[in-house]
Amino acid sequence: MILGMIVLGCFLYIIMINPGKQRQHPILDVKYFAHRGFHHVDEIPENSMAAFRRAKELGYGIELDVQLTKDHVMVVHHDYDLRRTCGIKKNICDLTYEELCRYRLMGTEERIPRFIDVLKEIDGKVPLLVELKMETLHTKLCRLAAEALDHYQGLYCMESFHPYALYWFKKHRPNVIRGQLSEQFLKEKERKNIPAYCIMKNLLTNFITKPDFIAYHYKYKNCLPLKICRKFYHIPIYGWTFRSQGAYMENKNDFQGFIFERFHIRP
Repeated sequence: MILGMIVLGCFLYIIMINPGKQRQHPILDVKYFAHRGFHHVDEIPENSMAAFRRAKELGYGIELDVQLTKDHVMVVHHDYDLRRTCGIKKNICDLTYEELCRYRLMGTEERIPRFIDVLKEIDGKVPLLVELKMETLHTKLCRLAAEALDHYQGLYCMESFHPYALYWFKKHRPNVIRGQLSEQFLKEKERKNIPAYCIMKNLLTNFITKPDFIAYHYKYKNCLPLKICRKFYHIPIYGWTFRSQGAYMENKNDFQGFIFERFHIRP
């Protein structure tokens, strides 16, 4: 009885992390994405127009983060608050875009940019990996980002930690390449929603969202869900975030894509 339940559980697990038939697309051939643009702590802040211009000059693909202000303007910023980047104890969702423009990034003259302005700046010159920052099931960000990207002429794909963002794109923009972000949350001391994190770290929504690639914290490259995805489903797996050439060289054979920062990657 117990053995049968274990076998059934293993079978269901393998079925649930099945991403389905893999698609071919030029964006999936892009190997290198500069994390939040090509930035330096003291000179060029992350997710700034300066960081995106530098990545474009170097010819790297760009990974960036999109979220909404209080007045539903899409801005490019990783953290949900401004403590680390601007030294202010305020949340982006509590500020209008006009209010947000008052604050400088990392003590520089750079401000948090609008997503549409970043798209204009990049102008299709390098590929984009667009992460949608969602905390709830509210999908306004998905709709607004999709509408902005509908008019973009460059190469891009989307990714998110939130599976529902992938599901929205699967349903409303099925041609857009989508990626599931994940990591071993509890090992990284993320304890806000343990049941949800257990589902996400094990990629248990793959059978619903059908991601085209997985983006996973590279130091967990040998965790069970990635082993199964590699062996059985052959889905492209991207590693994040590499911060040295040594880390890249040590792991270069384990990933199809690399999200990196603060160094010039040498293949």
